[in-house]
Amino acid sequence: MSSTAANDPRQPAAAKRYVQTAVSPDDLPVDYSGLIAVVFGIAGVMFRYKLCSWLAIIFCAQSLANMKSIENDLKQISMAMMFAIMGLVTNYLGPARPGGPPKTSN
Repeated sequence: MSSTAANDPRQPAAAKRYVQTAVSPDDLPVDYSGLIAVVFGIAGVMFRYKLCSWLAIIFCAQSLANMKSIENDLKQISMAMMFAIMGLVTNYLGPARPGGPPKTSN
């Protein structure tokens, strides 16, 4: 046991504690999941695609989980969530699409 301690090349006296530098909110990387959520939310509302609205909800949840700056990201996430919810409401509760099969209420 003492032979391994004598052969240890590490130097605990030379180790320095890591200090994280402060990063301004403008220098943070782009939140791609929030951007994708906005794009899918708008596509779900404009083109009435249910899949796009559901994907927007999923990307909103991912963006919310990985949020770094609450001031900047919360506005984008809330906008994407509103588009996604609006798309789901218009797809499931709105009038039928022209040229599509008629809605039946069961």
